[in-house]
Amino acid sequence: MKTILLVDDEKRMLDLLDLYITPNGYFCVKKQSGAEALDYLENKKVNLVILDVMMPDMDGLATCKKIRETYDVPIIMLTARDSTEDVVKGLKIGADDYLTKPFNEKELLARMEAVMRRTKDTSQDFLTFNGLKLDQESYSTSFKNELISLTPKEFTLLGLLVGHPNKVFTRDHLLSTVWGYNSNVDDRTIDSHIRNVRDKLRKVGFPVDVHLKTVWGVGYKWSTEGE
Repeated sequence: MKTILLVDDEKRMLDLLDLYITPNGYFCVKKQSGAEALDYLENKKVNLVILDVMMPDMDGLATCKKIRETYDVPIIMLTARDSTEDVVKGLKIGADDYLTKPFNEKELLARMEAVMRRTKDTSQDFLTFNGLKLDQESYSTSFKNELISLTPKEFTLLGLLVGHPNKVFTRDHLLSTVWGYNSNVDDRTIDSHIRNVRDKLRKVGFPVDVHLKTVWGVGYKWSTEGE
């Protein structure tokens, strides 16, 4: 599952972007300043940054420039409709595309897909962990080259957990990310899918019980302990 880093000082805009993007199979990380975004990028890989221009302290242009000094991640700038000068500056310092506010949900998703195609990093197509391999292009999973038959939802659920090690995901978060905000499924659906994933990984000899942990009363996490 591809990770999108959203950077905007307005929580309302972050929530709106998350609402548009997450149901389409992406995992969103929300940060309210350029400094927070840079801190996150030091330790985590993301597939795309969506960055607002107008932010206090470190604005989007300064943040874009800082990101480009170290990272090749694609960047889409969000700008006000009358800020042509900012658009030009952003593109010159390394932004890959821009979108003006207010924007259309379908245009946002189309621009995201186009930018990620143009700047495709093949290393992002695979998730690997101790012999477990998830191919995010073909939706195939294997352990030590033995194929594991996962449903698309099971694959997405496992990919989300493996791709964000030691992060605790609530059941509500998993439901909204994997099934979408408007789904009619409940917590038991998550539990049954987790149970199926565990059974399938056990059958091929992967030590799933060491890594796929239940956080009682909260949800699940992929633990790197015992690597």
